[in-house]
Amino acid sequence: MDTPAPGMKRRSEPSVFLKIVAWLSFLLNVIIIGTGGAVRLTGSGLGCPTWPLCTSDSLVPTQELSWHSLIEFGNRTISGPILVSAILVFILSLMLRRYRKDLLVLSAIVLGLVVLQAVVGGVIVWLHLNANLVGFHYVVSLILVCITAAFLARMYEPPVTRERVVPGPYAVLTHLTSLFVAVTVFVGVLTTGAGPHSGDANIERDGFDASLLAHIHAWPGYITLALVFAITVWAVIAKLRPARWSIMLLVAMIVQIGVGVYQARTGLPPLAVGIHMVLASLTAAAMTLVVLRMKRPVAAVAQSQPPVSGV
Repeated sequence: MDTPAPGMKRRSEPSVFLKIVAWLSFLLNVIIIGTGGAVRLTGSGLGCPTWPLCTSDSLVPTQELSWHSLIEFGNRTISGPILVSAILVFILSLMLRRYRKDLLVLSAIVLGLVVLQAVVGGVIVWLHLNANLVGFHYVVSLILVCITAAFLARMYEPPVTRERVVPGPYAVLTHLTSLFVAVTVFVGVLTTGAGPHSGDANIERDGFDASLLAHIHAWPGYITLALVFAITVWAVIAKLRPARWSIMLLVAMIVQIGVGVYQARTGLPPLAVGIHMVLASLTAAAMTLVVLRMKRPVAAVAQSQPPVSGV
């Protein structure tokens, strides 16, 4: 499949409504990481002690409940628009399935993960904020941010065959970098799970040594920074397609490490931890876009530039 015919191009072009809803889906999945962090960092995890109702006989917080219930309920409320936007993106992508199977697959994955998140959120409340499940909940949210970002990137590209336009060694180094980003996030989730911000004052942590994990978390973090610096310099000097997003990734990593060092040296202030959680999702999303930019639609590749044999 090469350059699409004009008629096909018009029919495969995402509608303005789809573009709006797709952007909304991405933004809401970032926002809910922030509100979820607020729930955890303010000790509001059991502000609404039941699920799906806030109390055994009320959907919304009652006067008898504390301000923690408002924070928890606010976080739950965002889940509704996230589900609606995921359903709309899926339906609109389904209408384009003949020409945009890539968008359909991505939207189906997002919808499935959003439903999974709702179920996991309920189980977390039933199990009184099990630390491992809370960590899993965050990781799924981070994955959703990455996939919705990937959807946006693919949405603005034509539905044609894609070919790699970066050197093989650069592609290998970039994939290695993405692996270290994942490892850094995973260890960070364990570190937060062992720390003082459990979501409720009476919840036990996951049993790991938080101080030790904080040091272990820093090691892959600094390695990731070095790798990101390497792929950014390489991309800029060689004028590779991922250069712009590599620069943004590098900036995000520097800020993220700066926030991490600050929170470690100041006793883990809740606001800094919350910023760190949101930045982690945006850093992972930027890494996703760097990987996607290593390929280009065939129609966009100059005729004089031979395709690079793939890794």
